[in-house]
Amino acid sequence: MLTFNFSRIFKARGIDKPFSYLVNLGYSGNFATRIVNSRIASLNLKTVEKLCGLLQCTPNDLLVWTPEKKDAKNETHPLISLKRNETVVNLTKILNSVPLNKLPEIEKMINDKIKE
Repeated sequence: MLTFNFSRIFKARGIDKPFSYLVNLGYSGNFATRIVNSRIASLNLKTVEKLCGLLQCTPNDLLVWTPEKKDAKNETHPLISLKRNETVVNLTKILNSVPLNKLPEIEKMINDKIKE
């Protein structure tokens, strides 16, 4: 089943209060609640495009594929790249725990990885 997973991208972007973030950007409280609680079954493409611009991501970053039993072991399934493991990127929390003297080294590593 293909579903939206906004919590992953919010955590990756260091957005601790996604409801407030969305409301402050002009989205309704109803919409923000549905996004934050993963109770959204569909979005029009214009909304997906706007959210991707705000969150600096692609539509694929917003989606997660949970295979049915018959597809669970199929590593050649067309949606396999949307299968996510349970690990959630939380760079903000990790970076906050790094000693200050190590931050320049980490910044360089990140910049080098981005350039690849």
